[in-house]
Amino acid sequence: MKAQRKAVVLGTGFNVPDNVVTNDDLAKIVDTSDEWIRSRTGIVERRQIPDDDSLFQLSLPAARQAIENAGITPEDIDLIIFSTFTPDYQVPATACMVQAALGCTKAGAFDLQAACTGFIYGSSIACQFIATGTYKHVLVIGGDVTTRISDFTDRNSCVLFGDGVGAAVYGPGDNDDEGVFDNLLGAIGSGAEYIMIKNGGSMHRPTVEAIQNREHYLTINGKEVFKFSTKIVGDMIEEVLTRNNLTLDDVAMIIPHQANIRIIESAAKRFKCPIEKFYVNIDRYGNTVAATIPIAMHEALKEGKIKKGDIVLLVGFGGGLTYGIIPIKWGSYTNPKV
Repeated sequence: MKAQRKAVVLGTGFNVPDNVVTNDDLAKIVDTSDEWIRSRTGIVERRQIPDDDSLFQLSLPAARQAIENAGITPEDIDLIIFSTFTPDYQVPATACMVQAALGCTKAGAFDLQAACTGFIYGSSIACQFIATGTYKHVLVIGGDVTTRISDFTDRNSCVLFGDGVGAAVYGPGDNDDEGVFDNLLGAIGSGAEYIMIKNGGSMHRPTVEAIQNREHYLTINGKEVFKFSTKIVGDMIEEVLTRNNLTLDDVAMIIPHQANIRIIESAAKRFKCPIEKFYVNIDRYGNTVAATIPIAMHEALKEGKIKKGDIVLLVGFGGGLTYGIIPIKWGSYTNPKV
């Protein structure tokens, strides 16, 4: 097939549940406080999915919004990549359910699991398909409903997460100067145990004892994850800038995974740059895992903070331990209609 141009973002969208859970709300069910959560994470509130909703249902408005903003139809989508670690089912893939509901009749569909780095991994895959000319339009969805697998007796983990979905349509740019011009993906598998759900996969059969031991809930070694995150964010930014002969002054906006405000502040301090260069919305949504980056990207566009020609860095890190960064020379899509 004939090679096409670098991939650009053609459209974005997001969706979060209506139900807002404040720090004070959590303080009623677990030993915590608004001050304790704010000072350690920067989170003020998050969204929680109701019992009669699902990740699949939550994702449809975000995906439709991204397709509409891209100015295409569902039939124009060639591939759907759904990044999540909280799928509705082990089988089928949530991406396949989305494909049918949207009417993307020509699209392949699969789920991808890289936890909080999932949207970066999915975007990197999408860009390779577009660069080779294999596909023209790829819909990448990042979404998680982590409150469904959070232990609300553990104040160190349950206060961190919220539910949400973000989406982006990637396609070929108008010229060779714009689009995704590099990517860096990595993992430190020796730290896989630091973010884990011990039961629910095929290694262990589900048992009453496992449920009683709360093994189906997410566990986090906060100290080790924080240590990994504060180092890897700066290392990734430094590497991608160096190998592309750029400085941070050339970058208009950094959109990092929204895990903890102190991680973002640490990166700003390392590069001696204002925190305003990093887009931050963790105070309103908490950590929505694979959804944080596409949600933040959509909001930054709606607020007019990304312009054509800007260099934007998408930075992910999380369970696995996975990490990844994508630099984009921004194209024409700067004003989401919906």
